[in-house]
Amino acid sequence: MDSAAQEITNLTERVKGAVLPPKLSELVLVRLGQLSKLTASSTFLPEFDRMEKYIDWITNLPWEKKTGDKLDLVNAKSIMDSHHHGLGAIKERVLEYMSVMKLKFERGETEDIYRAPILCFVGLVGTGKTTIAYSIAESLGRPIARIPFGGMGDPLDLRGQSRMHAEAEPGKVIKALRDTKSRNPVILLDEIDRVTEQGRSSIMGVLVELLDPKQNHAFLDHYIDFPFNLSEALFIATANNTTSIATAVMDRLEPISMPSYTDAEKITIGNKYVLPKAIKAAGIPDGVLKIDDDVWANIVRPLGYDAGIRTMERSVDGIVRKVAKLMVEGKGTTFHITSENIKQFLPQ
Repeated sequence: MDSAAQEITNLTERVKGAVLPPKLSELVLVRLGQLSKLTASSTFLPEFDRMEKYIDWITNLPWEKKTGDKLDLVNAKSIMDSHHHGLGAIKERVLEYMSVMKLKFERGETEDIYRAPILCFVGLVGTGKTTIAYSIAESLGRPIARIPFGGMGDPLDLRGQSRMHAEAEPGKVIKALRDTKSRNPVILLDEIDRVTEQGRSSIMGVLVELLDPKQNHAFLDHYIDFPFNLSEALFIATANNTTSIATAVMDRLEPISMPSYTDAEKITIGNKYVLPKAIKAAGIPDGVLKIDDDVWANIVRPLGYDAGIRTMERSVDGIVRKVAKLMVEGKGTTFHITSENIKQFLPQ
C-alpha cells in the first residue's frame, strides 16, 4: 500500500473510532472514498490537506460529551462570595436557576433541564460584568469560554467560513466548544454592544440564532457544515449599554444592571479581594505589607470618581510592585503604609 492510500486509511480509521453523529460520519467516509480515487491526481495533496484539517476539527468536538453540573447551593454561594462583594440580585438569580435544575433532576424531568435564562449584565466599565460570569461557571462546575465582540465586524467570525476558501476555519462558537471540550459550557458573549456599525445587523442575526432555544439546537457553522446542538450551553452576555443591541436580541436576554460601586464598597473589595490577590501574585509573603484603613480613600479615588474598580486595582498593583522592588533592593522586610507615606507608594 502506497503512502497516500495509507494516509487515507488512517483518516478513515480515525473517523470510525470517533464519537460523531452517524450522518456526519457517513458523509465524511463517502468523501474519503472519493478522495482515495484521486491519489494520482495533482489536486490530491491540497484536497487531502483540507480533508485532514476538517477531520481534525470534527473529531475533537464534544458532540456527546457534557460536564456534570454541581448543584450545591451552599457551595455555589460560597464561591461567588469569595470572588465578588455584594451583587446580591445576580447571585440570587443564579441560585434560583440552580434550584430549578436540582428539583427537575430529582424528579427525573430531564427534558429541558438545562434550559437556562440568558443573563445579560449591563453596566459601566470595571463593575465586574465579565468576572461574575467566571464565578458562575465555577459555581456550576462548568468550563467557560469567552467570545469578545469588541470591534467584531463580520458574522463569519461567529459562524465560520466555508471550506471552499483556502484559509477557511470554524467560527468562534465552534472554537469555544473545542476549547472547553464540553457541549454544555458557559459561553461568555463579552461586550455584545461593541460590534462595528457595518456588521451590526448581520452579527445580531447570528446572535438571535445562538440565543433562541428553538434555533440553537441545530446551530450551523459554515466550516463544519453540520448542525451542532447548543441548547445545553449556558450563554451569558455583557454590555456597557443596550441602546445598540437589536430588539430581537434583547427579547431573548434577561438584562441585569451592574451598579456602580460606592467608595465604601470599593474599600471593602480592595481589602478583601484585590490586595490579597495582588500580594499573592507578586510573591510577597503574608504579613509584609500593611495598609492603614484611613489610606484607602486615596487608593480608591486618586484621580476622582470612577464607577468601577479598575483604577483602584491599578493603584493597588502599583503599591505592591513598589513594595516588591524595595524588598529585592534590601530596603526593608515589612512595610506599613500610612497617610504620611502613601504618596511614595502610589503610582504616578
